[in-house]
Amino acid sequence: MIEKFGLLVHPLLVNFIATEALPDTGFSEDKFWKEFASIVHDLAPKNRALLKKRDELQAQIDAWNKTHVQNFDATEYKQFLKTIGYLVEEGPDFLIETSNVDAELAKLAGPQLVVPVNNARFALNAANARWGSLFDALYGTDAISVGSNAGTYDTERGTAVIAWACAFLDEAVPLRNMKWADVKTKTYLNFVEDTQWIGNGDGSYLLVNNGLHIEVKLNAMGLADVILESALTTIMDCEDSVAAVDAEDKVVVYRNWLGLMKGDLAEEIAKGGKTFTRKLNADRQYTDRNRKAFSLHGRAVMLIRNVGHLMTNPAIIAADGHEVPEGMMDAMITSLIAMHDLKRRGNSRTGSVYIVKPKMHGPEEVAFAVEIFSRVEQALGLAVNTLKIGIMDEERRTTVNLKECIRAAKDRVVFINTGFLDRTGDEIHTSMELGPMVRKGDMKAATWIQAYENWNVDNGLTLGLPGHGQIGKGMWAMPDRMADMLVQKIAHPKAGANTAWVPSPTAAVLHATHYHRVNVAEVQAQLKSRKRASLDDILSVPVVTRPNWSAADIQAELDNNAQGLLGYVVRWVEQGVGCSKVPDINNVGLMEDRATLRISSQHMANWIRHGVCSKAQVLDTLKRMAKVVDGQNAGDASYRSMSADFEKSLAFQAACELVFRGVEQPNGYTEPLLHEYRLRVKGLAHS
Repeated sequence: MIEKFGLLVHPLLVNFIATEALPDTGFSEDKFWKEFASIVHDLAPKNRALLKKRDELQAQIDAWNKTHVQNFDATEYKQFLKTIGYLVEEGPDFLIETSNVDAELAKLAGPQLVVPVNNARFALNAANARWGSLFDALYGTDAISVGSNAGTYDTERGTAVIAWACAFLDEAVPLRNMKWADVKTKTYLNFVEDTQWIGNGDGSYLLVNNGLHIEVKLNAMGLADVILESALTTIMDCEDSVAAVDAEDKVVVYRNWLGLMKGDLAEEIAKGGKTFTRKLNADRQYTDRNRKAFSLHGRAVMLIRNVGHLMTNPAIIAADGHEVPEGMMDAMITSLIAMHDLKRRGNSRTGSVYIVKPKMHGPEEVAFAVEIFSRVEQALGLAVNTLKIGIMDEERRTTVNLKECIRAAKDRVVFINTGFLDRTGDEIHTSMELGPMVRKGDMKAATWIQAYENWNVDNGLTLGLPGHGQIGKGMWAMPDRMADMLVQKIAHPKAGANTAWVPSPTAAVLHATHYHRVNVAEVQAQLKSRKRASLDDILSVPVVTRPNWSAADIQAELDNNAQGLLGYVVRWVEQGVGCSKVPDINNVGLMEDRATLRISSQHMANWIRHGVCSKAQVLDTLKRMAKVVDGQNAGDASYRSMSADFEKSLAFQAACELVFRGVEQPNGYTEPLLHEYRLRVKGLAHS
């Protein structure tokens, strides 16, 4: 470790900062480390104090719940939460005042991709997913049910794709006196709304609807392709979808972010027997109706999701001997890196840096994130409020105090969203002692969940977020089920959200069609006058007073939880893969990250805690499901079997710990145990 103003820093990180991140920023190495050491010295103790308060509040809630299991009263419970400071009084109304926000966040509505930034290929694909072929998205997925997309071109399937696209265009950008299916290359196009045609590309028409662009390519036969503006924004993730446990891992994360901010990230890709270099797409060139040249942004506007307040990282040791809070590392280093873009304006044209901050508990913790951002701005010489904040509404204490959380960041906030997965994990852990939770599949029908979803939108609209930032909804987790997504995910724009998460560029293209069918601005205008969702509903706890599940029902629930948990943990611990498509118990591929793991582990811990099942039954289930997961991964040459030796499999041991120590994990988070076991695997590999 290298000493830097009282900090002990891993040589890999020292070298990265000195030779890659700092050049061309006008910042010296000594000044960088001196400023960061000062931030750590002043704020790390506050960080630890906030985490201690989380534990104290949880202990008080656990104690109250234990004594009120038999005589729970919702009014009394609400008053108790106020008494201990978990639920704070709302202050007067106010309006969000964030300025210098790019239109993609402030004004437009469209899909949002979330990808692990430590995977350069995924990061490039996500940034380039601003535009995508509707023909390819339809032909290559189950969105079209006829014919086959395997092997040579299937004419029947291709015809169905064109028909689907024509019907979509007839709805989004209708023509006067004809249908799109009748259009040929030299057909004169007379639009119902003449303002929807704004220019031409190379052999194409550029159209716009609800603020989103559509490029229609024609040939002698008619439609040759439809290119949709798709992922307006993408979150480059340092957190839930990333396994980064030490300096080696963090440098990969930061290096890819640096390449994105400098615009020179590239990755060699091998596909179909050929190798090529993938780079960031250039802007798209067009001429307007007066034949004047103009361009449109070729890439999604990128946000960076930092780590939350909980975790520390051994890459830097503070003067007091503690590992440095990883969220502070991320704030300082990702902001330093973003200075490259502030000079070139390749990502944000308004000079902003967009940082999504996850897993914050209540207004105090949002205010603390704002304090960190302010100190980083001062340290790096950035203008006040350059660093914008995205508040993830995924913890119960943030949900119930959302208005005050937003108030704490009213000059910086550009994003609030609901995240069903982490939010459910925290719901289970917070009320762990109150009784057994409903089955996982029934959770979405619980009273609190719809109120939570509406409450988020209601607060965002009332406080004036439209025009300043995004109201977002959660992930579609089944990337192979695009037909279902097309039916179901239109609910997100209909709910007043101007963005929602998708798992792939293909999904972004298909989800973009929803924002043509739904004018989100009109929906928000209608919803703004409705009565705000009920806080009492949000505080209702999804416990079952008298469970009447059969033994078969209980075992099926355990099987489902254990299989999903093991399928994710084994790749995280053994291979360092933080996000992957994991086959579920029915071999349906699901995009898994730590949020889904948090639900599964907490749910099983809760059922053990209340005697729905025994520890022995869960252990037996984990062993049986480990064999299933081993079989599902049989084609992976780098995969290490869990069932070959349960005692020696660190992945299996980690999975067991997540469940059997689930009650004691801070807020039910999985990171502490995952990091512990991943570091052990890396230690063995390096020894």
